[in-house]
Amino acid sequence: MKTSRFQNRVITSPFALPAAILLSVACWLCTAAFLPALQGGMEDCFLWDSFGGPQLPGWAERLSALLLYAVIGYFLIGLNNTYALIRTRASIQTGIYFLLVSICPALHVLSAGTVASLLFMPALFFLFRSYQHPYPAADVFLSSAFIGAGSLFLPQLTLLLPVFWIGAYNFRSLTPRSFPASLLGWFLPYWFLLGHCYFYGDMETFYRPFRELAAFQPVDFGLQPDEAVTLGFLFVLFAVSAGHAVATGYEDKIRTRSYLNFLTLTNLCLFVLALLQPSLCTDLLPFLMVGTAVLAGHLFVLSNTRSSNVFFICIFIGLFLLLGWNVWMLLLTH
Repeated sequence: MKTSRFQNRVITSPFALPAAILLSVACWLCTAAFLPALQGGMEDCFLWDSFGGPQLPGWAERLSALLLYAVIGYFLIGLNNTYALIRTRASIQTGIYFLLVSICPALHVLSAGTVASLLFMPALFFLFRSYQHPYPAADVFLSSAFIGAGSLFLPQLTLLLPVFWIGAYNFRSLTPRSFPASLLGWFLPYWFLLGHCYFYGDMETFYRPFRELAAFQPVDFGLQPDEAVTLGFLFVLFAVSAGHAVATGYEDKIRTRSYLNFLTLTNLCLFVLALLQPSLCTDLLPFLMVGTAVLAGHLFVLSNTRSSNVFFICIFIGLFLLLGWNVWMLLLTH
């Protein structure tokens, strides 16, 4: 009888997701104890600041962030079950996502990137649903509308709109009708913002997201040590997982290959943006973790070789080492 490898035992265990959730909660409690002064990034969000968002206490920011990540994890399960990204009804991608979020204490408090990444999930859902649809305009419109809504919290999310157009083109859903529908969908949230700002005579608030989007800082690759190590760890996991998805793509359906290729392209663009604009690194991490979690789940569920088992164990150990490194670096700066 073939010996069951550690990777296979973990992936097939019904307790894998509950264990990942418990580890995440433990990490949240650990960082709350060691880093009580850690602040979120909602104060830097123009929408939060302009409309007088409340100053939440520390425990409320942490709990809100945890709940938002839980909703994103639920979306990941629904995304896989609806579009068969991993060819089986699996929840391992959600477990991986929880663990990736847990190793980054900077993500344990509410931030603009967290809220924007939540709105990014339905944008993915509707874009995937437009695949070879005979009338894709409605789905492309809704996908772009959620991109626009997310860009109200993180204006740089608008930069992903051309990537979504490339995805729609590959899905054969970019038509003479769906393209203008995507523009209308993206502008829909801004249309409501424009009406509010015009009515109250506060047009400066309407201009702010466009100014933040145009404020491209000089390229200096000035990542903080914890950000650089975290980004490097994510890139290694992403590169190996994406390479496996490309190498074994012939085993997937054409539709599934298209979805995974789009996630790969999106993550590559996000990695480049994080390198060129280090100030956005923390806000972009939740987006990077979505695509990386799906691709890593595809790797670990559909491969059962000695090399994949060794890689799985290395990633598992690396998660704990990276958590300690990030906590230590934040302790030095706080």
